[in-house]
Amino acid sequence: MRRTLDGMQTSVTPTHCPYCALQCGMNLTSVPDRDGGGTGVEVTERTDFPVNRGALCGKGRTAPALLSSRVRLTTPLVRTDGVLRPAGWDEALDRIAEGLSRTRTEHGPDACGVFGGGGLTNEKAYALGKFARVVLGTSQIDYNGRFCMSSAAAGGIKAFGLDRGLPFPLEDVPKAGCVILVGSNLAETMPPALRYLTELRENGGKLIVVDPRRTRTAEQADLHLAPRPGTDLALALGLLHLVVAEGRTDEAYIRERTSGWEEARAAAMAHWPEYVERITGVSVPQLRETVRMFCEPEATMVLTARGPEQQSKGTDTVGAWINLCLATGRPGRPFSGYGCLTGQGNGQGGREHGQKADQLPGYRKLDDPAARRHVAEVWGVDPDTLPGPGRSAYELLDALGTDIRALLLMASNPVVSAPRAAHVEERLRSLDFLAVADVVLSETAELADVVLPVTQWAEETGTTTSLEGRVLLRRQALTPPEGIRSDLHVLRELADRLGVEKGFPTDPEEVFEELRRASAGGPADYSGITYRRLAEEDGVFWPCPSDGSAGPAGSAGEGGEGAVVHPGTPRLFLDRFATADGRARFVAVHHRPLAEEPDAEYPVLLTTGRVVSQYQSGAQTRRVDELNAAAPGPFVELHPRLAERLGAVEGEPLAVVSRRGRAVAPARITTAIRPDTVFMPFHWPGEGRANTLTNPALDPTSRMPEFKACAVRVERVG
Repeated sequence: MRRTLDGMQTSVTPTHCPYCALQCGMNLTSVPDRDGGGTGVEVTERTDFPVNRGALCGKGRTAPALLSSRVRLTTPLVRTDGVLRPAGWDEALDRIAEGLSRTRTEHGPDACGVFGGGGLTNEKAYALGKFARVVLGTSQIDYNGRFCMSSAAAGGIKAFGLDRGLPFPLEDVPKAGCVILVGSNLAETMPPALRYLTELRENGGKLIVVDPRRTRTAEQADLHLAPRPGTDLALALGLLHLVVAEGRTDEAYIRERTSGWEEARAAAMAHWPEYVERITGVSVPQLRETVRMFCEPEATMVLTARGPEQQSKGTDTVGAWINLCLATGRPGRPFSGYGCLTGQGNGQGGREHGQKADQLPGYRKLDDPAARRHVAEVWGVDPDTLPGPGRSAYELLDALGTDIRALLLMASNPVVSAPRAAHVEERLRSLDFLAVADVVLSETAELADVVLPVTQWAEETGTTTSLEGRVLLRRQALTPPEGIRSDLHVLRELADRLGVEKGFPTDPEEVFEELRRASAGGPADYSGITYRRLAEEDGVFWPCPSDGSAGPAGSAGEGGEGAVVHPGTPRLFLDRFATADGRARFVAVHHRPLAEEPDAEYPVLLTTGRVVSQYQSGAQTRRVDELNAAAPGPFVELHPRLAERLGAVEGEPLAVVSRRGRAVAPARITTAIRPDTVFMPFHWPGEGRANTLTNPALDPTSRMPEFKACAVRVERVG
């Protein structure tokens, strides 16, 4: 407690930001709500949390604005005569239960779909996956995290046997001698993390940024490589070719800690520098300089993000960058290795515990009989009653209104965020029944038959898992307004109405205790983590078994094997990789074109991304005045040479047209982008919706859509 200048007592609650996977620490301090429409809290600095040390971006600072009754949902809504009207909770829940039950009876359990979000806490993600499989009996569940880092996850599992965004804490980054950052603009997507790159350079380390745009992050780099969108795979293969040709491989490491090198080396040697230069536009001298900068220091890293991952060959692209790290002996050594920068707030935990179509809690595989038995025992059901793997996110959305007739959707806005968004919107409209639980009336919620207003981050307790694999406790600071209930309450009430009266508690700690048991022994083992530990520590890194053993990650944590209380595992793979033989696996990959290359009709490439003042589909940030003032709407970024050919003028509306639709936004002319490429941010609906244009072509392994590159033409409007 502390006192304000006017003598009032205030409370301070340490917690974490509701936005990205950095999960910055912050304090929420109570403030007077003088007009009844405010939030009751303000964000204040929390310097004790090591990841951000008090620093916050604009989104984090303004996060309490979303708690205001002026911008959020405050009562359930049901559709009557085509119009959403206020309703009571019983009526709304009854309508949802009736819609799901009728669909299941008439068309079978797989006619009911469930779509979740990477912003849900671990407890909610776990309960949602359990609800889909135990209550509805459907295999048709996935979540928007599929659009985040599924390619990196697939690549990491192939190579290391385990996927955790970063296998080391962020504090290791400044201690490397060189970092290659591929397809990430940290300065705008995770501003507090930029200091790790600044510290890297202050320590004498080098930064190489790979991005077709000269972003604010690329401006910090010692070397900026600007490849043609969709050619990151060829770039990585070309670098590995040079590593081999120049004798820079770590032969002892390859021999002792890896397998599959001969095939991977042969694949790389087919990508000679001049060939790669023609594909990527990155010059041979730049390729050679990259190899020199990366190989000369003792410790180096490659960090990837959505740029190389959101491609129809994203898994292979990640695999090529991992091969570069393995060939030079980096993974599993101090301040070295490969890592993925997760995007969404709980994108990591969201798939670890059951929202993903093919996974059970603890990162277990749904088609593994032993995993099914373990989780079924925790749930108190027959393992044979659990459905098998279902459709991936885009495939699920594409099946709406045909195979899938009813959908329960939580914390996602695919009308704006999904590829080929106009088609997805049409599919949502074709459903027999749609129910949405969210904190705001998003563009997707506006299409629903029932909308439920649910609690937010500051009004509930729960855990999230950051991009480091650090499990964190968000603490409740406020009592939710009258008429608003938690997602856990929603799932409990629906389960009860659908005939499952037990197994869905509303207390998040009780849910987490069950999650601990369900995850025990799995790749993402949380069994040694408790709310009490999380309240006392700065988070706990998984895997953290309850018995102090090393677990599948190959390290017992820094407290040593056999400790009574496992300390968690900040650094993976120090002793062995999480494969059957303990060796990392090279995977032979080859460059291939984009699913949709430019042609005479569509001669330009479109790439998409974020701006610093908006987040994801913008459903929340577009309701914050300060953020809207900084980034009021979409734009089309293009090079002056392309603008000259079109006769385009700064600020003039341009139409960007793909095979899937048309988007219109003002021109922003800059030399920071390649002349053959245009860029649009994806936060807005309406005529400037970038995802109207994007290509849903899927990676064959991760099922990631090709958001990052599609063929378009650009036209002046009028």
